[in-house]
Amino acid sequence: MVDVTVLTDSEHRYRGIRLLGHAGLAGDDRVSRQELVCAAVSALTLNMSNSVERFTEDPFEAEVDEESGGFRFFFPSSISSGSELLMNSLVFGLEDIEEEYGEPYIKIRFKEV
Repeated sequence: MVDVTVLTDSEHRYRGIRLLGHAGLAGDDRVSRQELVCAAVSALTLNMSNSVERFTEDPFEAEVDEESGGFRFFFPSSISSGSELLMNSLVFGLEDIEEEYGEPYIKIRFKEV
């Protein structure tokens, strides 16, 4: 399962995201639902991160741990409307995936930081 924690501030604005979990492999040529969910979550998250870097000047911190399937992305200070839009789009996409597939494939939590 992909465990997603969306980090928010006290005014419920998105500050970052943490992901943990690996899809594993189906073991044959079939693509499992879990692999599809993991790939979709990874694509959305990496696209958001790359887009923030490319299209904004907002500072951010990012860490990847391929072994555990971990990814952390965090804005240490206030962000531009561009980064806010990118984060809103990411969370919207992740919530769509959760609505479509749900547990045991993806779980989204929100945490105030």
